[in-house]
Amino acid sequence: MQTFLEAFLVPAIQAVVVVLLMLLAVAYITLLERKVIAFMQVRIGPNRVGPRGLLQPIADVVKLLLKEDIVPAKADRFVFWLAPILVTMTAIAALAVIPWAGTDATLHVLGYEIRPVITDVNVGIIYVLSISSIGVFGIVLGGWASHSKYPLLGGLRSAAQMISYEVPLGLAIIGALMIAETASTVKIVEWQARHTWLFWLQPVGVLLFYIAGVAENNRAPFDLPEAESELVAGFHTEYSGMKFAFFFLGEYISMIVVSALVVTIYFGGWLPITFGLGYLVPAIPAALSGAWGGPGVHLAFGVFWFALKTFLVLYVYLWLRATFPRYRYDQLMEVGWKFMIPVSLAWILFTGVALLAFDALAA
Repeated sequence: MQTFLEAFLVPAIQAVVVVLLMLLAVAYITLLERKVIAFMQVRIGPNRVGPRGLLQPIADVVKLLLKEDIVPAKADRFVFWLAPILVTMTAIAALAVIPWAGTDATLHVLGYEIRPVITDVNVGIIYVLSISSIGVFGIVLGGWASHSKYPLLGGLRSAAQMISYEVPLGLAIIGALMIAETASTVKIVEWQARHTWLFWLQPVGVLLFYIAGVAENNRAPFDLPEAESELVAGFHTEYSGMKFAFFFLGEYISMIVVSALVVTIYFGGWLPITFGLGYLVPAIPAALSGAWGGPGVHLAFGVFWFALKTFLVLYVYLWLRATFPRYRYDQLMEVGWKFMIPVSLAWILFTGVALLAFDALAA
């Protein structure tokens, strides 16, 4: 029987730590994005605030805090206020089931277990898909509550885009779940530790999942709900100050969530990249923990590999934005309904046939 501290207080402290780390990560991802895009466009990028512009995110946060918070006269004030919070909170809630190290990294502090995941549920993947789909309601509500044409059009576009890409997002992941025979994020990585990374078995699945994830995040080239050339700024046209910052924060945390899911499901989560060195690289943290005593070494190595892989996947977001032009709206719908969904269904069929054939050969 779990005590109150084990069941509530310890996960709450973990959640606070994760949220604070996400705030810091989002701040410097924005700086990285501006620097990467500037490099690709042969510009310098932010370089005035702090050495080489490293304090630019701090200046941006201060600016947003000091900006006047404007609410349109005819806006629905409560919904206008609720929408950005809903977007951010749902993105943060999805982080609850993302593991950043293995069970050998479980710490024991003052007699309590602190596991490297806030909670491990057997339907972790389903939970993430469910909670992330709620975030679009914040965008739709923000567009509607503004009582303005451009935000309303952006909200409607976002709703249609979510319906179009939520389906292939869920279908793309089914092949991996069929192979691992679990929807727990922790158990999926443990399956990969015993067998092989699911990327090698599901190359089409990971591409479909990532493309659908980019579209779900409203990121370029799928950023139709906030297309500046058509809708000024789309659903957040009328937002300013901290309300705009919440929309901004929700978008970037959602990018981290999708990248972390890609790493967890397909690229081995916290498992190390061996660089062809076989069992040597995984053996290093075990040897060090034997010398220095404790799961802290396993935690440090797990977090390092997980963060490195997540960063590499996240970098592709920035690369796409700097490289590809925005789709037309009809092209966006065609990619979702005429390509992504049929290919996802065909890949599920292929995975099922391959599993049956493998079982028959094994028998």
